[in-house]
Amino acid sequence: MSFAEAAAPIIAVATPSGRGAVGIVRVSGRTLGRFVQALLGTALRPRRATLLAFPDARGEPIDRGLALYFPAPHSYTGEDVLELQGHGGPVVLQLLIARCFEVAALPDAAGTEVLPGLRLARPGEFTQRAFLNDKLDLVQAEAVADLIDAGTEAAARSAGRAMAGELSQRVQAIASQLITLRTLVEATLDFPEEDIDFVREADVSSRLDTLAQTLQALRLRTRQGALLREGLQLVLAGQPNVGKSSLLNALAGAELAIVTPIPGTTRDKISSTIQIDGVPIHVTDTAGLRDTADAGDEVERIGIERSWAALADADAIVLLHDASRQGDADHAAADAAIEARLVEVSGGDAQRLLHVFNKCDLAAAPAGALALSARTGAGLDALKRELLARAGWQASPEGVFIARTRHLQALVRCEAHVQTARQIVAAAAPALELLAEELRLSHQALSEITGEFTTEDLLGEIFGRFCIGK
Repeated sequence: MSFAEAAAPIIAVATPSGRGAVGIVRVSGRTLGRFVQALLGTALRPRRATLLAFPDARGEPIDRGLALYFPAPHSYTGEDVLELQGHGGPVVLQLLIARCFEVAALPDAAGTEVLPGLRLARPGEFTQRAFLNDKLDLVQAEAVADLIDAGTEAAARSAGRAMAGELSQRVQAIASQLITLRTLVEATLDFPEEDIDFVREADVSSRLDTLAQTLQALRLRTRQGALLREGLQLVLAGQPNVGKSSLLNALAGAELAIVTPIPGTTRDKISSTIQIDGVPIHVTDTAGLRDTADAGDEVERIGIERSWAALADADAIVLLHDASRQGDADHAAADAAIEARLVEVSGGDAQRLLHVFNKCDLAAAPAGALALSARTGAGLDALKRELLARAGWQASPEGVFIARTRHLQALVRCEAHVQTARQIVAAAAPALELLAEELRLSHQALSEITGEFTTEDLLGEIFGRFCIGK
């Protein structure tokens, strides 16, 4: 985005598309005083709702509603902001938008447009301006979108905590510790003639140990927040007729998949999102896995291929076994072949694969195995608890703040640089230049979270996913 584009006033409908009781048109710019006067025929008292007509060029009312004016810097974006709150008809809102453009282009006595350069806002641009004008940091800005998109009560409350700055405050506290350490190390490098070894005297090693523990605790909580926001991708796998569709229906509490005793009933992926302790679990039922040469027809073969593709992207895989067929040698051989390929698809990550024995109402499962009956519901709660445990979920008494994968990745990089710094300090003759560089890199990784160190590409990707008008 060019400087001219970033400085231009913007306008958008700030309420969802379609019909509604209320519709809001939002304008943000550096100076809106003349525009407000020309549009409404009167000045508005700051931060006071005023009931009036929104007139067209002939003075006829387009609508009647509330107008609110927020002068800079006391506004959402940090610029002047005008909100016109009227009725939520699409035609009415578009007429208001068109009238705003007409007024913006009107010349004043000196021939200057009332509001030069007014344009439609891009997705997320109001919040992006709030970030650029230091009204929000990047974590808080992302939490705005997360609050809008929250699919569970827990996610909404966690997004509210992040928007209030809880994650930002923790990150800034760690950044403050890093700045102190960097200052100590740089002092030693800048004044090598001094007889005092600042690194030893200030006990940098102990400080780094404490910092590493703090980072680890924050990373674990951030992992919880990322899981709460993004959920767990769970795929049900197994041979035909082991009960995958029945399990999906039992977990979802609805008849989503057709269940019959005919092998190959499920031909394509069927998905549903459930909640377990507020954590979204995206469950996918797949076609029964068997050699494609044994498939009933071309449709089932395609379904099996899609099943393997879904399994490759899964965070967790439930490999469902039929407890009633434990003595069947062919069934056991097919299970072993599926397990071998699943391990291969999972990249050898055994944590992703969970063995579950279904139909425990018909036969006993092996000792110690996770057993359930999709038909009766027995064992479902144990499966849910195990899924959360595999995902690393631990409900925090203080509450979890919403987080994103990029936050977690930045913390992992920061933690890795701090660990390297600890190794350098532990050496008999610490290389202070290397120590300073590792501390700088760890500080840089941490700053990416709040946006103090970031790139235009990252900002474009983040705010481009917002809704228009926010």
